[in-house]
Amino acid sequence: MDSKLIEISENGLYLTIEITEEQDVRLLHFGAAPLEPGSIDEERKVGFRLLELQLSGEDRAEYHGRTHRASYPGLRMVYDGHRDTVNPLGRKLEITLTDPVTGVKAVQHYQFYTGVQIVRSWTVLRNDGANEAAVEYLSSFALTGVDKEGSRDRNDKIKVSIAHSGWQSELQWKSYSLPELGMSHLADRGSKRIAASNTGSWSAAELLPMAVLENTESGTSLFWQIEHNGSWHWELTDQVDQLTLLVSGPTEHDNHWWLKLAPGEEFTSVPVAAGAVQGGFQGAAEQLTAYRRIIRRPNEDNELLRIIFNDYMNCLWGSPTTEKLLPLIDAAADVGCEYFCIDAGWYAPGEWWDGVGEWEPSIERFPEGIKFVLNYIRGKGMIPGLWLELEVMGINSPKLAETDDSWFFMRHGKRVKDRSRYQLDYRSPAVIRHADSVIARLVEDYGVGYIKMDYNINAGIGTETDADSFGDGLLQHNRAYLAWLDSIFARYPQLVIENCSSGGMRMDYAMLSRYSIQSTSDQEDYVKYAAIAAGSPAALTPEQSAVWSYPLREGDDEEVIFNMVNALLLRVHQSGHLAELTPGRRLLVKEALEYYKSIRAHIPQAFAFWPLGLPDNGAEFVSLGLHHGDIRYIAVWRIAGETAGIKLPIPELRGDNAEARCAYPKEHGAEWSWDAAEGSLSVSLPPGKTARLFELRS
Repeated sequence: MDSKLIEISENGLYLTIEITEEQDVRLLHFGAAPLEPGSIDEERKVGFRLLELQLSGEDRAEYHGRTHRASYPGLRMVYDGHRDTVNPLGRKLEITLTDPVTGVKAVQHYQFYTGVQIVRSWTVLRNDGANEAAVEYLSSFALTGVDKEGSRDRNDKIKVSIAHSGWQSELQWKSYSLPELGMSHLADRGSKRIAASNTGSWSAAELLPMAVLENTESGTSLFWQIEHNGSWHWELTDQVDQLTLLVSGPTEHDNHWWLKLAPGEEFTSVPVAAGAVQGGFQGAAEQLTAYRRIIRRPNEDNELLRIIFNDYMNCLWGSPTTEKLLPLIDAAADVGCEYFCIDAGWYAPGEWWDGVGEWEPSIERFPEGIKFVLNYIRGKGMIPGLWLELEVMGINSPKLAETDDSWFFMRHGKRVKDRSRYQLDYRSPAVIRHADSVIARLVEDYGVGYIKMDYNINAGIGTETDADSFGDGLLQHNRAYLAWLDSIFARYPQLVIENCSSGGMRMDYAMLSRYSIQSTSDQEDYVKYAAIAAGSPAALTPEQSAVWSYPLREGDDEEVIFNMVNALLLRVHQSGHLAELTPGRRLLVKEALEYYKSIRAHIPQAFAFWPLGLPDNGAEFVSLGLHHGDIRYIAVWRIAGETAGIKLPIPELRGDNAEARCAYPKEHGAEWSWDAAEGSLSVSLPPGKTARLFELRS
């Protein structure tokens, strides 16, 4: 019997899977163009495995180093049928592989989505054998030959774009060649890998769970995002002289995850979205944006884009009182805000950090009761909101008297403690009852319509309670928390909950497929915020990207304008001492928010572009554009230097007599011109750290 091919062309994606005479299953191709004949040498096809699976006690092959390639029984698994069906989302391919020795069965799922060049990929592992199976590694998406298109060496044609992250320094996009990442092509199979990993309950603590790999010779890009709110791992390695991508949830060697599967039990891996485009980073970002809008929970918030005022940033700093809030509420209503969220501190008279957990309002802060302030917000035509941190309990919380160890993460017999908080375990029925009761009180009793859900600790490698490994306990908790969120949105479909983790420390699409809005950063310097804001639409949809705008007491007009431009193409998170601004500066805030209301209906259908390339916080200028129909909204910031002007290339409009105008502010002091022959917008800004927002109509 000869080998047979499964060839799929769907939504601009091309897959070629070979089933050999020996029933080996090989993913020969996944890309934005059909497989090129002769692009894979026959002797190398053995390395094009559909998945990798490592069980404890099984062998490893080749010079694998710390990579997860060449695994057993992954190398031994054989074809056991496939299904090719259509469901409401699009086409669905399921390929089953079986290990003849252990009886372990794996089903690789590829879910296509109509209209986008992306599949969601995951693996379901089932132990159909007679003995327990111990799992160390399971891929969710595996692809060999990501560098096979073109004739140049991978050193010269492959570029990897990664989003570095950190507290107040989120979304720092950088692009690298493979040698710049330390992986020079010197052998046909090396032990070196480029590994990106997260361990713990902050999914984006150091890197965002996504990347883009561009082949500059073929003009195509491969991209992926890991849709998980805990530990994850991806790596690039090489085998059979081909570049291999392996993407997964947590692993034993990298993330302390290990799982026992009893006979009859099954495990589902963390889902991964993978796609390919003809084009570079921007094309990948457009496909991801469209896909993220498809998989997201349908909600009114991402259609209406109401303006939020939050009293924290460069304002009350977690110390609200009735006296401080009332003038802020008046000012927020005056400039046009539609939500008013009281941030941290409303539940304690003084220092509150290590005492959180009861979530009852402080009488000292609100002598008339917190309902008085919430009703005052409603009376001003805004929807009231409150801050919560519902996944932790302070080490000095009065609520601890009602708990026991079953509520918390445990390691080595001790409660897991970080930054004077304990981590709650959302597998605990008591924790769920507690969390449900807090949400019910805020929504049903206080009438809150917005919750800022913060999370300021990292619970580390996981918990030992009812788990095969620390990482197994963490993964179970991660999934239990998502299930709890689903139950809350089912109960309160109009409730808006913001995803915040010390800013953007959990920017992932396990969370963002549920939450409608994401805090992008706690960056306190508005100039440094520009590059973070501009980079955000590559990681999440613009309508989910909440950016602080906080005019300063001591600032000037240009500082207000810069602050407002930071947020105007995304979600406005207004803050700052609005009541204390001079009338002229407050009018600049009001003008910006009125303009935002005039364009915000376009944002949920718009796609981002970057005229100056990916934002660089070390550059002089940063620019972000949104494209909707025949209009392009273009923000430009000068964050350093004294160069007056900058040229913004928009090559797709070359030859178009487009009309440009400065949309904000009206009194702009700027100059601009459109060069149709060149396809570029030249902009000259006033001196200093300044920003403007332009419209370009084609």
